Amino acid sequence: MNTIAAQARLGSHYTTSATPFGELVLVWREERLHEGHMRALLRRIYLPRDGTSPLPQALAEHPGIMPGEHPVMAILAGTLTRTLRGEADTLSLALADLALCPDFQRRVLHAEHAVPRGCVTTYGRLAAHLGAPEAARAVGSALARNPFPLLIPCHRALRADLSLGGYQGGLAMKRALLEMEGLTLVGRRVQVAASSVWYP
Repeated sequence: MNTIAAQARLGSHYTTSATPFGELVLVWREERLHEGHMRALLRRIYLPRDGTSPLPQALAEHPGIMPGEHPVMAILAGTLTRTLRGEADTLSLALADLALCPDFQRRVLHAEHAVPRGCVTTYGRLAAHLGAPEAARAVGSALARNPFPLLIPCHRALRADLSLGGYQGGLAMKRALLEMEGLTLVGRRVQVAASSVWYP
């Protein structure tokens, strides 16, 4: 079965949402449960970068997806849009299809999801927390490929010197998100008390 036919069989769709930074795109699929019941699972969140819609990238990486509506995805899109406005929301991983990620990346993503609003961590601290203190670069790579930005707040992961590092939505978005969460930046470095740096 070709990719497009498989996508159609799985009911793969995308949903868009207008945010202060540009268009956000959610790619999701329907999964059949029992007795004909279906649930929606999130496959990927695409962030706008410099105001440019990520929809062409989403369409290229997920051939055959079509626009779709699902109440759960509509709620999630609204929650993520509020997050990009600086509003605090509880972001659950229940909808994220983490089975798409390799084991190490899943461990990194779960650890990063636990970093609360108003706090930051570093790639090295995450690596040490996971019992792999030499794996800071691998942690950075896992977060760079985070399929669920915002839902998993990888904007709260910094370099060892607390400088910004990279971000899928661009450094302007990363900086804005951290500032909306109450953090102060001087240049590209976050100025934060030791108590707000997550993972000892």
